[in-house]
Amino acid sequence: MENLESEYEALLQFLYLAPVGIVQTALDGSIAMINPLSAQLLMPLSRDGSLDNLFDALEQVAPELRNMVSQFPQPHGTVCDSLRVQLSAGIPGKKDARMLSLTVLKLDDSRMMAVISDITQAVRRERQLKQSEAWFSAVLTGITDYALMSLDPSGRVESWNQSIARVTGYSERAVIGRQISLFHPSGAITSDRIADRLVEADANGWSLDNGWCMRADGSRFWGNTMIAPLSRDDDLPEEERGYALIIRDITDKREAGDSVLRASACDYLTGIANRRTFFEAAELELERWRRFPRPLSVVAIDADFFKQINDTWGHPAGDEVLRNLAQTLSATVREIDVVARLGGEEFAALLPSTDLEGAFKLAERFRTAVESQRVMVGSQEIRYTVSVGVASMDSQISGMDQLLKLADSALYAAKKAGRNQVWPRRSDHVLAGPEVGAA
Repeated sequence: MENLESEYEALLQFLYLAPVGIVQTALDGSIAMINPLSAQLLMPLSRDGSLDNLFDALEQVAPELRNMVSQFPQPHGTVCDSLRVQLSAGIPGKKDARMLSLTVLKLDDSRMMAVISDITQAVRRERQLKQSEAWFSAVLTGITDYALMSLDPSGRVESWNQSIARVTGYSERAVIGRQISLFHPSGAITSDRIADRLVEADANGWSLDNGWCMRADGSRFWGNTMIAPLSRDDDLPEEERGYALIIRDITDKREAGDSVLRASACDYLTGIANRRTFFEAAELELERWRRFPRPLSVVAIDADFFKQINDTWGHPAGDEVLRNLAQTLSATVREIDVVARLGGEEFAALLPSTDLEGAFKLAERFRTAVESQRVMVGSQEIRYTVSVGVASMDSQISGMDQLLKLADSALYAAKKAGRNQVWPRRSDHVLAGPEVGAA
């Protein structure tokens, strides 16, 4: 009972400091709990300066809300999702129209929860706002499957409660003082990525991510993680900043969304990322690089003499070769890396926190693995090789197009030199410093 009380108190503290407004009410709108951001957003709408009833506070700007709730037929569910409430018309060219987003959830036959966000800057932040509301909806409707902890300014765990043991199996002794990489598979997150997430949380109010997480016994689960700052004071010294981390096990919900994700983000033949997904990931990494320059490399790959494979063995055999190439590449990289089929027999890998030497080592391991194996198509044994070019980001490179062009130029040099090799050759490497983040 004591553990449950401490978890409930910790959750209330998190909601109190949430980057969106949270209001819990009765079905008649009477407010039972409201966090400071909600009060800040709603107080200007109050006629008498009090915030006793949500419907009354929003009467002038969202008069339909009361009827929407009273006519909602289900015992629980979403009454309205991201309802836009316009507070002012604004002044064209001088002042934006003030807008709120309102999501109302009916929890049971006596309680509701409202999530309120200021979406005046909706053009820039609309996606993040929707993600945030979806997250809180998930938390409030699945209150038992989360792990909540506080982090210090470097992303190390400061506090522990029973929810962490329930979701991850880790004890207090195993968690306190450890980096959040403890909850991720090896190679799934780097120190640079942890720093990125903390910076993004400070800038946006939260940082959301989905991916594999690790339990203490070594088993995996598909997790949804959120990092949010405990204070939105921009003037707070960095050493005094703190964060809240919530990890949710959403393994049971992953399969439902997998087919949609695969159709939009993955190459239909090989199952790895498609060209669009690769460039979206690359653009995000470049934004992080521009904010805090760190090693970032790209590997360009081409199957040697692929036309001869198709002509000799047929296109089904060529497809098997491409699938084998994708599987071998995926098995060579870290989980944080992005591998993609850019088109035809052309593949690429995006390697965050990896310098030119680290990219060369990974590319050479991949090339050797391909050369040493065979692809069986029926009773036919097919061997093939790959040529690989590597390039690393620096201040003279304008963007991903130029970085990939440099990798392609190195790939062309590898083919011209006889194929089945990685370029630039190690003797050609000009390194700015020691190896970083080699996969």
